[in-house]
Amino acid sequence: MKKTSTRLADGRELIYYDSRDDTVRDAVDRRPLDRTVTTSEVRRDPLLGDAVAIASHRQGRIYHPPADECPLCPSEGGRLSEIPDSSYDVAVFENRFPSLAGDSGRCEVVCFTSNHDASFADLTEEQAGLVLEAWTDRTAELSHLPAVEQVFCFENRGAEIGVTLGHPHGQIYAYPFTTPRTALMLRSLAAHKEATGGENLFDAVLERELADERVVLETEHWVAFVPFSAHWPYEVHLYPRRRVPDLLGLDEGARTEFPQVYLELLRRFDRIFGEGEPPTPYISAWHQAPFGTLEEFDGVVREDFALHLELFTIRRTSGKLKFLAGSESGMNVFINDVPPETAAQRLREVASS
Repeated sequence: MKKTSTRLADGRELIYYDSRDDTVRDAVDRRPLDRTVTTSEVRRDPLLGDAVAIASHRQGRIYHPPADECPLCPSEGGRLSEIPDSSYDVAVFENRFPSLAGDSGRCEVVCFTSNHDASFADLTEEQAGLVLEAWTDRTAELSHLPAVEQVFCFENRGAEIGVTLGHPHGQIYAYPFTTPRTALMLRSLAAHKEATGGENLFDAVLERELADERVVLETEHWVAFVPFSAHWPYEVHLYPRRRVPDLLGLDEGARTEFPQVYLELLRRFDRIFGEGEPPTPYISAWHQAPFGTLEEFDGVVREDFALHLELFTIRRTSGKLKFLAGSESGMNVFINDVPPETAAQRLREVASS
Protein backbone atom coordinates (compact mmCIF):
# COMPACT_ATOMS: atom_id res chain seq x y z
CA MET A 1 0.00 0.00 0.00
CA LYS A 2 1.20 3.54 -0.82
CA LYS A 3 -0.18 6.49 1.12
CA THR A 4 -0.07 10.04 -0.29
CA SER A 5 -1.28 13.01 1.75
CA THR A 6 -2.12 16.35 0.13
CA ARG A 7 -4.42 19.35 0.64
CA LEU A 8 -7.61 20.50 -1.05
CA ALA A 9 -8.11 24.12 -2.11
CA ASP A 10 -9.75 25.06 1.19
CA GLY A 11 -7.05 23.46 3.33
CA ARG A 12 -8.73 20.14 4.13
CA GLU A 13 -6.56 17.03 4.09
CA LEU A 14 -6.93 14.47 1.28
CA ILE A 15 -5.21 11.08 1.43
CA TYR A 16 -4.83 8.59 -1.41
CA TYR A 17 -4.33 4.90 -0.65
CA ASP A 18 -2.96 3.02 -3.65
CA SER A 19 -2.28 -0.66 -4.19
CA ARG A 20 0.76 0.14 -6.40
CA ASP A 21 3.87 1.63 -4.82
CA ASP A 22 4.82 3.52 -7.99
CA THR A 23 1.58 5.53 -8.22
CA VAL A 24 2.13 9.30 -8.33
CA ARG A 25 -0.52 11.63 -6.89
CA ASP A 26 0.30 15.25 -7.70
CA ALA A 27 -3.01 16.60 -9.07
CA VAL A 28 -3.93 20.03 -7.68
CA ASP A 29 -7.43 21.01 -6.54
CA ARG A 30 -8.34 23.81 -8.98
CA ARG A 31 -11.66 24.78 -7.40
CA PRO A 32 -11.98 28.35 -6.04
CA LEU A 33 -12.96 27.27 -2.52
CA ASP A 34 -13.00 29.47 0.57
CA ARG A 35 -11.66 28.08 3.84
CA THR A 36 -14.16 25.72 5.45
CA VAL A 37 -16.10 27.31 8.34
CA THR A 38 -17.93 25.00 10.74
CA THR A 39 -20.16 25.61 13.74
CA SER A 40 -19.92 22.16 15.31
CA GLU A 41 -20.61 22.06 19.05
CA VAL A 42 -21.04 19.09 21.41
CA ARG A 43 -23.68 19.54 24.11
CA ARG A 44 -24.29 17.19 27.04
CA ASP A 45 -27.76 16.05 28.02
CA PRO A 46 -27.88 16.46 31.82
CA LEU A 47 -30.60 13.82 32.26
CA LEU A 48 -29.36 11.07 29.95
CA GLY A 49 -25.67 11.87 30.25
CA ASP A 50 -25.10 11.49 26.52
CA ALA A 51 -23.86 13.94 23.92
CA VAL A 52 -25.49 15.71 20.97
CA ALA A 53 -23.52 17.34 18.15
CA ILE A 54 -25.07 20.64 17.04
CA ALA A 55 -23.91 21.35 13.48
CA SER A 56 -26.14 23.88 11.71
CA HIS A 57 -23.72 24.32 8.79
CA ARG A 58 -24.70 20.82 7.58
CA GLN A 59 -28.04 22.15 6.34
CA GLY A 60 -26.19 23.36 3.25
CA ARG A 61 -24.52 20.06 2.34
CA ILE A 62 -24.90 18.50 -1.11
CA TYR A 63 -28.14 16.57 -1.45
CA HIS A 64 -28.73 13.86 -4.10
CA PRO A 65 -26.76 15.44 -6.97
CA PRO A 66 -27.04 13.90 -10.46
CA ALA A 67 -24.38 11.31 -11.26
CA ASP A 68 -22.47 13.71 -13.53
CA GLU A 69 -22.09 16.15 -10.61
CA CYS A 70 -21.05 13.64 -7.96
CA PRO A 71 -18.42 15.22 -5.68
CA LEU A 72 -16.87 11.81 -4.92
CA CYS A 73 -16.06 10.85 -8.49
CA PRO A 74 -12.60 11.67 -9.86
CA SER A 75 -12.09 15.05 -11.50
CA GLU A 76 -12.29 14.72 -15.27
CA GLY A 77 -12.34 17.37 -17.98
CA GLY A 78 -14.23 20.39 -16.69
CA ARG A 79 -15.85 18.53 -13.80
CA LEU A 80 -13.93 19.28 -10.60
CA SER A 81 -14.71 17.22 -7.51
CA GLU A 82 -13.40 16.54 -4.03
CA ILE A 83 -10.86 14.20 -5.66
CA PRO A 84 -8.52 16.26 -7.92
CA ASP A 85 -6.98 13.24 -9.64
CA SER A 86 -8.57 11.56 -12.68
CA SER A 87 -8.64 8.18 -10.93
CA TYR A 88 -8.03 6.64 -7.52
CA ASP A 89 -8.07 3.34 -5.63
CA VAL A 90 -9.20 4.52 -2.16
CA ALA A 91 -9.40 8.17 -1.12
CA VAL A 92 -10.04 9.71 2.29
CA PHE A 93 -10.65 13.39 2.96
CA GLU A 94 -11.91 15.68 5.69
CA ASN A 95 -15.65 16.15 5.36
CA ARG A 96 -16.59 19.57 3.99
CA PHE A 97 -19.71 19.53 6.17
CA PRO A 98 -18.54 17.74 9.34
CA SER A 99 -20.68 16.87 12.34
CA LEU A 100 -17.54 17.14 14.47
CA ALA A 101 -14.62 19.53 13.94
CA GLY A 102 -11.78 21.18 15.82
CA ASP A 103 -11.98 20.60 19.56
CA SER A 104 -15.18 18.61 18.92
CA GLY A 105 -13.39 15.91 16.91
CA ARG A 106 -13.08 15.20 13.20
CA CYS A 107 -15.13 13.67 10.38
CA GLU A 108 -13.71 12.05 7.25
CA VAL A 109 -15.18 10.58 4.06
CA VAL A 110 -13.82 7.27 2.75
CA CYS A 111 -14.31 6.67 -0.98
CA PHE A 112 -14.07 2.91 -1.56
CA THR A 113 -13.61 3.08 -5.34
CA SER A 114 -13.70 5.61 -8.18
CA ASN A 115 -16.49 3.58 -9.86
CA HIS A 116 -19.67 5.57 -9.19
CA ASP A 117 -22.01 2.69 -10.06
CA ALA A 118 -20.37 0.06 -7.85
CA SER A 119 -21.04 -0.89 -4.24
CA PHE A 120 -18.71 -2.31 -1.60
CA ALA A 121 -19.99 -5.80 -2.48
CA ASP A 122 -18.72 -5.28 -6.04
CA LEU A 123 -15.12 -4.76 -4.93
CA THR A 124 -12.44 -7.37 -5.47
CA GLU A 125 -10.77 -8.92 -2.43
CA GLU A 126 -7.69 -6.80 -3.17
CA GLN A 127 -9.79 -3.61 -3.20
CA ALA A 128 -11.60 -4.56 0.02
CA GLY A 129 -8.25 -5.29 1.65
CA LEU A 130 -7.04 -1.82 0.69
CA VAL A 131 -10.11 -0.29 2.36
CA LEU A 132 -9.27 -2.27 5.51
CA GLU A 133 -5.75 -0.84 5.39
CA ALA A 134 -7.18 2.67 5.05
CA TRP A 135 -9.54 2.15 8.02
CA THR A 136 -6.63 0.85 10.10
CA ASP A 137 -4.30 3.70 9.14
CA ARG A 138 -6.93 6.35 9.85
CA THR A 139 -7.71 4.76 13.23
CA ALA A 140 -4.02 5.00 14.13
CA GLU A 141 -3.61 8.58 12.89
CA LEU A 142 -6.80 9.96 14.39
CA SER A 143 -6.11 8.36 17.77
CA HIS A 144 -3.12 10.70 18.13
CA LEU A 145 -5.18 13.88 17.82
CA PRO A 146 -5.51 15.58 21.24
CA ALA A 147 -9.29 15.97 20.97
CA VAL A 148 -10.00 12.37 19.93
CA GLU A 149 -11.05 9.61 22.32
CA GLN A 150 -12.79 7.11 20.03
CA VAL A 151 -12.63 6.31 16.27
CA PHE A 152 -15.69 4.98 14.47
CA CYS A 153 -15.50 3.66 10.88
CA PHE A 154 -18.86 3.00 9.23
CA GLU A 155 -20.85 2.85 6.02
CA ASN A 156 -24.44 3.95 5.41
CA ARG A 157 -25.76 2.34 2.24
CA GLY A 158 -29.05 3.22 0.51
CA ALA A 159 -31.49 6.11 0.32
CA GLU A 160 -33.66 4.41 2.95
CA ILE A 161 -30.82 4.89 5.44
CA GLY A 162 -30.60 8.59 4.56
CA VAL A 163 -27.62 8.51 2.22
CA THR A 164 -27.45 11.69 0.13
CA LEU A 165 -24.58 10.70 -2.20
CA GLY A 166 -24.92 7.57 -4.30
CA HIS A 167 -21.19 6.99 -4.79
CA PRO A 168 -19.85 4.00 -2.76
CA HIS A 169 -18.36 5.55 0.33
CA GLY A 170 -18.25 5.43 4.11
CA GLN A 171 -17.29 7.76 6.90
CA ILE A 172 -15.03 7.96 9.93
CA TYR A 173 -16.04 9.89 13.03
CA ALA A 174 -13.36 10.73 15.58
CA TYR A 175 -15.21 11.56 18.78
CA PRO A 176 -13.87 13.68 21.66
CA PHE A 177 -15.60 11.31 24.12
CA THR A 178 -16.52 7.66 24.59
CA THR A 179 -19.80 7.14 22.77
CA PRO A 180 -22.90 6.15 24.78
CA ARG A 181 -23.18 2.78 22.99
CA THR A 182 -19.60 1.88 23.84
CA ALA A 183 -20.00 3.08 27.42
CA LEU A 184 -22.92 0.66 27.87
CA MET A 185 -20.74 -2.19 26.62
CA LEU A 186 -17.92 -1.21 28.96
CA ARG A 187 -20.25 -1.09 31.97
CA SER A 188 -21.61 -4.54 31.13
CA LEU A 189 -18.03 -5.75 30.63
CA ALA A 190 -16.99 -4.40 34.04
CA ALA A 191 -20.02 -5.87 35.84
CA HIS A 192 -19.52 -9.29 34.26
CA LYS A 193 -15.81 -9.28 35.04
CA GLU A 194 -16.50 -8.55 38.69
CA ALA A 195 -19.38 -11.02 39.01
CA THR A 196 -17.42 -13.91 37.46
CA GLY A 197 -14.04 -13.30 38.99
CA GLY A 198 -12.44 -12.07 35.79
CA GLU A 199 -14.27 -13.70 32.85
CA ASN A 200 -14.46 -11.60 29.70
CA LEU A 201 -18.03 -10.92 28.56
CA PHE A 202 -17.15 -10.68 24.86
CA ASP A 203 -15.46 -14.07 25.03
CA ALA A 204 -18.49 -15.54 26.79
CA VAL A 205 -20.88 -14.14 24.18
CA LEU A 206 -18.80 -15.49 21.29
CA GLU A 207 -18.53 -18.92 22.92
CA ARG A 208 -22.30 -19.01 23.43
CA GLU A 209 -23.03 -18.04 19.84
CA LEU A 210 -20.63 -20.63 18.45
CA ALA A 211 -22.54 -23.29 20.34
CA ASP A 212 -25.96 -22.14 19.09
CA GLU A 213 -27.93 -22.05 15.83
CA ARG A 214 -27.40 -18.45 14.82
CA VAL A 215 -23.92 -18.74 13.26
CA VAL A 216 -24.05 -17.51 9.65
CA LEU A 217 -20.50 -18.40 8.64
CA GLU A 218 -17.19 -19.12 10.31
CA THR A 219 -13.61 -19.36 9.08
CA GLU A 220 -10.21 -19.86 10.64
CA HIS A 221 -10.01 -16.23 11.80
CA TRP A 222 -13.59 -14.86 11.79
CA VAL A 223 -17.07 -15.72 13.07
CA ALA A 224 -20.31 -14.11 11.85
CA PHE A 225 -23.57 -14.64 13.70
CA VAL A 226 -27.02 -13.16 14.29
CA PRO A 227 -27.02 -12.20 17.99
CA PHE A 228 -29.47 -13.79 20.42
CA SER A 229 -31.08 -10.41 21.12
CA ALA A 230 -30.81 -8.86 17.64
CA HIS A 231 -32.38 -5.40 17.48
CA TRP A 232 -32.84 -5.31 13.70
CA PRO A 233 -34.69 -7.63 11.28
CA TYR A 234 -31.44 -8.87 9.73
CA GLU A 235 -28.39 -8.14 11.88
CA VAL A 236 -25.00 -9.85 11.79
CA HIS A 237 -22.07 -9.39 14.15
CA LEU A 238 -18.61 -10.23 12.79
CA TYR A 239 -15.86 -11.02 15.32
CA PRO A 240 -12.23 -12.02 14.90
CA ARG A 241 -11.68 -15.26 16.80
CA ARG A 242 -8.69 -13.71 18.58
CA ARG A 243 -9.92 -10.82 20.72
CA VAL A 244 -8.26 -7.49 19.91
CA PRO A 245 -9.38 -3.98 20.97
CA ASP A 246 -9.19 -2.30 17.57
CA LEU A 247 -8.31 -2.68 13.90
CA LEU A 248 -4.63 -2.14 14.65
CA GLY A 249 -4.61 -5.38 16.65
CA LEU A 250 -5.62 -7.69 13.79
CA ASP A 251 -2.90 -10.15 12.82
CA GLU A 252 -1.90 -10.97 9.25
CA GLY A 253 -4.14 -14.02 9.05
CA ALA A 254 -7.26 -12.06 10.04
CA ARG A 255 -6.38 -9.21 7.66
CA THR A 256 -5.86 -11.59 4.76
CA GLU A 257 -9.13 -13.43 5.39
CA PHE A 258 -11.33 -10.40 6.12
CA PRO A 259 -12.08 -9.33 2.50
CA GLN A 260 -13.40 -12.78 1.58
CA VAL A 261 -15.61 -13.01 4.68
CA TYR A 262 -16.95 -9.46 4.55
CA LEU A 263 -17.69 -9.46 0.84
CA GLU A 264 -19.58 -12.75 1.24
CA LEU A 265 -21.72 -11.22 4.02
CA LEU A 266 -22.53 -8.14 1.94
CA ARG A 267 -23.47 -10.25 -1.06
CA ARG A 268 -25.73 -12.41 1.07
CA PHE A 269 -27.44 -9.27 2.36
CA ASP A 270 -28.26 -8.33 -1.22
CA ARG A 271 -29.89 -11.74 -1.74
CA ILE A 272 -32.02 -11.83 1.42
CA PHE A 273 -35.23 -10.64 -0.20
CA GLY A 274 -34.91 -12.49 -3.50
CA GLU A 275 -34.23 -11.72 -7.12
CA GLY A 276 -35.52 -8.45 -8.58
CA GLU A 277 -35.44 -6.61 -5.24
CA PRO A 278 -33.53 -3.31 -5.02
CA PRO A 279 -30.16 -3.41 -3.22
CA THR A 280 -30.54 -3.99 0.50
CA PRO A 281 -30.03 -0.80 2.54
CA TYR A 282 -27.67 -1.34 5.45
CA ILE A 283 -25.43 0.17 8.08
CA SER A 284 -22.02 -1.38 8.66
CA ALA A 285 -20.29 -0.25 11.84
CA TRP A 286 -16.92 -1.06 13.37
CA HIS A 287 -16.84 -1.03 17.19
CA GLN A 288 -13.40 -0.25 18.58
CA ALA A 289 -12.15 0.40 22.11
CA PRO A 290 -11.78 4.06 23.11
CA PHE A 291 -8.27 5.47 23.28
CA GLY A 292 -9.00 7.58 26.34
CA THR A 293 -8.94 6.58 29.98
CA LEU A 294 -11.32 3.85 31.18
CA GLU A 295 -11.08 4.73 34.87
CA GLU A 296 -14.87 5.07 35.25
CA PHE A 297 -15.32 1.43 34.19
CA ASP A 298 -13.92 -0.38 37.22
CA GLY A 299 -11.31 -2.99 36.41
CA VAL A 300 -11.64 -2.72 32.63
CA VAL A 301 -8.64 -2.11 30.36
CA ARG A 302 -8.57 -1.53 26.58
CA GLU A 303 -7.51 -5.11 25.92
CA ASP A 304 -10.79 -6.35 27.48
CA PHE A 305 -12.78 -4.80 24.64
CA ALA A 306 -13.43 -6.89 21.53
CA LEU A 307 -13.25 -5.32 18.09
CA HIS A 308 -16.31 -6.32 16.08
CA LEU A 309 -18.38 -5.20 13.13
CA GLU A 310 -22.17 -4.89 13.19
CA LEU A 311 -24.01 -5.14 9.88
CA PHE A 312 -27.77 -4.62 9.78
CA THR A 313 -30.62 -3.59 7.51
CA ILE A 314 -33.79 -1.64 8.27
CA ARG A 315 -35.72 -3.62 5.65
CA ARG A 316 -37.84 -6.24 7.42
CA THR A 317 -39.41 -7.88 4.38
CA SER A 318 -39.86 -7.18 0.68
CA GLY A 319 -41.03 -3.59 0.22
CA LYS A 320 -41.33 -2.89 3.96
CA LEU A 321 -39.00 -1.02 6.30
CA LYS A 322 -38.65 -1.15 10.06
CA PHE A 323 -39.24 2.31 11.49
CA LEU A 324 -38.08 3.38 14.93
CA ALA A 325 -41.44 4.33 16.37
CA GLY A 326 -42.67 4.97 19.91
CA SER A 327 -41.05 2.14 21.85
CA GLU A 328 -37.72 2.33 20.04
CA SER A 329 -37.37 6.11 19.69
CA GLY A 330 -39.16 7.09 22.87
CA MET A 331 -37.89 4.41 25.26
CA ASN A 332 -35.03 2.68 23.41
CA VAL A 333 -36.82 -0.67 23.70
CA PHE A 334 -36.55 -2.43 20.35
CA ILE A 335 -39.19 -4.74 18.94
CA ASN A 336 -37.92 -7.17 16.30
CA ASP A 337 -40.42 -8.81 13.94
CA VAL A 338 -37.91 -11.35 12.61
CA PRO A 339 -36.70 -14.03 15.08
CA PRO A 340 -32.87 -14.06 15.09
CA GLU A 341 -32.87 -17.81 14.40
CA THR A 342 -35.01 -17.24 11.29
CA ALA A 343 -32.72 -14.46 10.11
CA ALA A 344 -29.64 -16.66 10.56
CA GLN A 345 -31.24 -19.50 8.64
CA ARG A 346 -32.12 -17.17 5.76
CA LEU A 347 -28.57 -15.79 5.62
CA ARG A 348 -27.22 -19.34 5.44
CA GLU A 349 -29.69 -20.23 2.68
CA VAL A 350 -28.52 -17.42 0.41
CA ALA A 351 -24.86 -18.42 0.54
CA SER A 352 -23.19 -18.05 -2.82
CA SER A 353 -22.54 -21.25 -4.78
